[in-house]
Amino acid sequence: MKFRINPLASDIIISIYVIATLYLRFKFENTSDVTPMLSIVMGVCFVVIIWALVKLKVLNPNWFGLLNSNKA
Repeated sequence: MKFRINPLASDIIISIYVIATLYLRFKFENTSDVTPMLSIVMGVCFVVIIWALVKLKVLNPNWFGLLNSNKA
């Protein structure tokens, strides 16, 4: 049995994760001497973590219902 999180909780977790990682990146870059390449690598690593969780179907984003297609 796989561990799955429902779509609304996944959306909330992803939103909090993105806001927290952006905050940490900006705070870290301001306090230390970071090259642009290191900043890009850090950003890619943070995105790969979320991508892997979505691919493993642990997170099931619904994009807060924005991408639902109405089938009549």
